[in-house]
Amino acid sequence: MDIFSIVFYLFAVIIVVSAAIVVMSKNIMFSAFSLLFTFFGVAGIYVLLNADFIAVTQIMIYIGGILILIIFGVMLTTRITGVEIKSGTTGKIQIAFAGLISLIIAITMIFLFSNTKWFTSELQPHQSTIENIGKELLTNYLLAFEAASVLLLIAIIGAAFIARRKS
Repeated sequence: MDIFSIVFYLFAVIIVVSAAIVVMSKNIMFSAFSLLFTFFGVAGIYVLLNADFIAVTQIMIYIGGILILIIFGVMLTTRITGVEIKSGTTGKIQIAFAGLISLIIAITMIFLFSNTKWFTSELQPHQSTIENIGKELLTNYLLAFEAASVLLLIAIIGAAFIARRKS
């Protein structure tokens, strides 16, 4: 077993364990911080796939933006209301049913993964994908790139307008 396999399995364990904590934790803050580790693990898998642009995007957008927004939202909501936020309680029948469905899905996926002929190739020397993606965004996909930027600008203006509105 080479070093890439060991690192891959390490990231896979981090992703699966932290995703399980996200789903099973009754404390929303524990779920949010576990989601942080899940996103870091996914970014690590992207790095192993030589998708450096997607890995950096994963860290900047999901971890830097969305997750921090969730954490601050939960912290501010708890502070305003004074109520500790917990996820709902589930009955034993719901847990058993969810476990059964999860087991069926897991067995199906293991069967599919073990019976699939996977394409493998020799490792290519690492080449950065950022330059190619930048050229494509600013030549062939310029209209979509600019439309996304205008849409984000409109969303920021709308959020600022709603935040400044007096009741």
